[in-house]
Amino acid sequence: MEPISLEAALASFTDQWSPRIVTAVNDYDVRVAKVEGEHVWHVHDDTDEFFLVLDGELHISLREPAGERTVVLPKGSVFTVPRGTWHKPYAPVPTQMLVFEPTGTFSVGDRHDEVPDHVDATIGHALS
Repeated sequence: MEPISLEAALASFTDQWSPRIVTAVNDYDVRVAKVEGEHVWHVHDDTDEFFLVLDGELHISLREPAGERTVVLPKGSVFTVPRGTWHKPYAPVPTQMLVFEPTGTFSVGDRHDEVPDHVDATIGHALS
């Protein structure tokens, strides 16, 4: 085991909405991703999803019992989407983020709208 530079990990790829697995903690993946534009409405039925914005700004629209709302995460902010909550991330500017979720969790959740070509439906890719 050696320390992993998040800066180097993020520099190792250019794909948008295509997370890379940096390390694992117990049964959870720590993933980094570069994002810009819209993702897809999706839901994780059995797990929360943790976001940390490393650079840029991330908006997450949520469909909650009280209605739809959007949270804005500037650089350095964290937010957890509760399991069972429909959500749609959007980055108005190039953004780098870290996501923490159980190993094997699909980036487009258990249920989702049609996945656009620019979104990678994956359980994460290994760093190269």
